Amino acid sequence: MPEERGAGQASSPWWQNKIAYQIYPKSFLDSNGDGIGDLPGILSKLDYLKDLGVDILWLSPVYPSPMVDQGYDISDYYGVDPCFGSMEDMDALIRELKRRGMRLVMDLVVSHCSDQHPWFQEAIRDPAGKYGQYFYLKPGRNGGPPNNWRAEFGGSCWDRLPGSDLYYFHTFAKEQPDLNWENPEIRRNICGMVNWWLDKGVSGFRLDAIINLKKDLTFRDGPADSPDGTCAVAKMLPQTPEIGAFLNQLKRECFLPHDAFTVGEVFSIAPGRMTEFGGPEGYFSTLFDFGHCVADRSGAYWYQYKPFDFQTWRDAIFQSQENAGNFVFLSNILENHDQPRSPSFFLPEGDDSYEGITALAALSVLLRGIPFLYQGQEIGMRNGSFRTAEDFEDLSTRDQYRAALSAGRTEAEAMAVCRRRSRDNARTPMQWTGGKHAGFTSGTPWFPVNPNYRKLNVEADAVSKRSVRGWYKRLLALRKDPKWEDVLVRGGFRPAFREEPEIFAYWRTGESSGRRVLVLCHYGRGTASVPFAEPFRVLLNNCDHLECREGCLRLRTYQIVVLACGAGEEEAL
Repeated sequence: MPEERGAGQASSPWWQNKIAYQIYPKSFLDSNGDGIGDLPGILSKLDYLKDLGVDILWLSPVYPSPMVDQGYDISDYYGVDPCFGSMEDMDALIRELKRRGMRLVMDLVVSHCSDQHPWFQEAIRDPAGKYGQYFYLKPGRNGGPPNNWRAEFGGSCWDRLPGSDLYYFHTFAKEQPDLNWENPEIRRNICGMVNWWLDKGVSGFRLDAIINLKKDLTFRDGPADSPDGTCAVAKMLPQTPEIGAFLNQLKRECFLPHDAFTVGEVFSIAPGRMTEFGGPEGYFSTLFDFGHCVADRSGAYWYQYKPFDFQTWRDAIFQSQENAGNFVFLSNILENHDQPRSPSFFLPEGDDSYEGITALAALSVLLRGIPFLYQGQEIGMRNGSFRTAEDFEDLSTRDQYRAALSAGRTEAEAMAVCRRRSRDNARTPMQWTGGKHAGFTSGTPWFPVNPNYRKLNVEADAVSKRSVRGWYKRLLALRKDPKWEDVLVRGGFRPAFREEPEIFAYWRTGESSGRRVLVLCHYGRGTASVPFAEPFRVLLNNCDHLECREGCLRLRTYQIVVLACGAGEEEAL
């Protein structure tokens, strides 16, 4: 794999100037009327994605699965679940993407599997045998589980192995037993599977929960952070620096020989370890930046989190960019399948206007790193409509609702935090038209469509004078423009106007060209005056004009401008 390069270096890997787009297959487009999105539905929209400016398609899991965790509980790593189509459909998708100059990235979920996977079924049958060594099996303690670790979806990380006195470990749901990566045979099996998909034509992987591969084998108790005396498992797993042996094996035996693009889902690593995971010598091509998504965390549960604060959010993004420097190329997101919709989360209630949504888009896409869009983000889809706790499909949301009630919150208060933060918000069906079920299916959708689909859909956006998708197209085209690649792809990053409480601004600078671009946004109400005396040319503006007088730029509410600055960039306003 070619090395990742920082600002001013001569060459770049094939993926660095690309745009990625995540599809959650179950909710994208249903081709056969069974209410579940599928691979033929995705195939039918490849030209739509190509026209938007997408180069890399990241597909959430389509492997065979009992769907306890919406496909992230895999029972066969070598197949396609019939609800999504067939392996022939997968081959056609790879082929048609290649014909359009696009690439496919799969979800790699190898920290755990499904309890229906043959490996786990064999471990149940014979815990002392070969397959018992594929999992973490331990005796209990004082009549209970081996330690006080709390699973991501609530409850203990340990459940009884059926028919045995032993417990098995699971970071997530009890139906998702963790794989024992200490076992060389597990690693050989996983590497063989990864190479099988790469040989088939997949161009890389998003590595799910990859920090979880390495466990503290003492399995000691963690510091209690909940009234029930348990400790969040996420506090314990990242404390194991020896994970490099596992990740280097994947890189050496799979990723490097195929020049694969890899993006790690890595939470909670110290800034000093970023280059270990994502630098030129790192385990992965890039890392997702989640710093701004978790900047409001102030406890173990959602009901303890702080309200959205602009400066905290902005400064978390600045911090991530500065930690990465010119060495780690981040994957920048506003949304994904585990996050709420960005207009409903990063904008104050009632501010989800065209200006606010397009400001969010530009602020994210033009950061240093590779932009990742999520289905529906390009038209500004909003959070869903959930009236009761029974409306939620997501296991973690249900756990958060129960935790809020147990802490004394009212039902209304518990529902309010879940409506705002649930990942079910991202899983409502894609809104293609204003017709029945938003054009997602001719049948009954597996999950209710957001009621706002009659006004907010791809067809309506396409004919709007204030098209969000049209803004994204211009934005992505600017980033991919060869004239600006030295600045907006490989260029450096530096915060600007950091002392201004309602300004979100940063410089992108091309070291080889010397050209500079200022991304400048007024993230507040009213009008902001920003002193600025340099010559400039407007590359993008989400309002009809930019007012400039007496050495100041005057920005309206959520106005964002992208300015080419310096000598020779003057233009008449």
